[in-house]
Amino acid sequence: MTVGPGHMNVDIGPVVTKESLDRMESLINDGVKNGAKLILDGRFPQVPKGFESGNYINATILDEVSINNPCYTNELFGPVLSIVRVNTLDEAIKIMNDNPYGNGCAIFTSSGAAARKFEIETEVGQIGVNLPIPVPPPYFSFTGSKASFLGASNFYGRNGIKFFTQTKTIMTNWGWDDDVSSGARYSMPVLGQEENKQ
Repeated sequence: MTVGPGHMNVDIGPVVTKESLDRMESLINDGVKNGAKLILDGRFPQVPKGFESGNYINATILDEVSINNPCYTNELFGPVLSIVRVNTLDEAIKIMNDNPYGNGCAIFTSSGAAARKFEIETEVGQIGVNLPIPVPPPYFSFTGSKASFLGASNFYGRNGIKFFTQTKTIMTNWGWDDDVSSGARYSMPVLGQEENKQ
């Protein structure tokens, strides 16, 4: 992915401050020291000439992350994905609900029952079904929960006037030609795959 200042044609812009970048790089280092496998390293990316001193990090992926790893126990707020492997949907939901943060999560499945269970049982503010986490546009309020939310009310959208209300935003995307006879699948679909087959 291309990295650079937000006014250029880039995929990823800078993080908010130098301190945020340093914190993110430190958590990646601590994650590896605690057993995670760094399978995509986005630290120190190439950026357009003249912008080398910016707060840039490219997409980073850590695999085999334990639930005690600093990469999992902290919110990073950057393009860093920590993969925690589980065997069942129930185990995944329990791990998420035991986490003190509750910003958002997503499930990719062909099973309506699995999606509904996930929507109901996860304790987070924003849920995507067959979509990434729905970062709220202005007509949604920010609906993070637990330690991912600060204050007495949401700061924009309709819920800005609903004090002391815990809401959950859910967005879904269902393909009409999914084969449900093979049971629930949990793999992320590749957007545009249908067009490439033609």
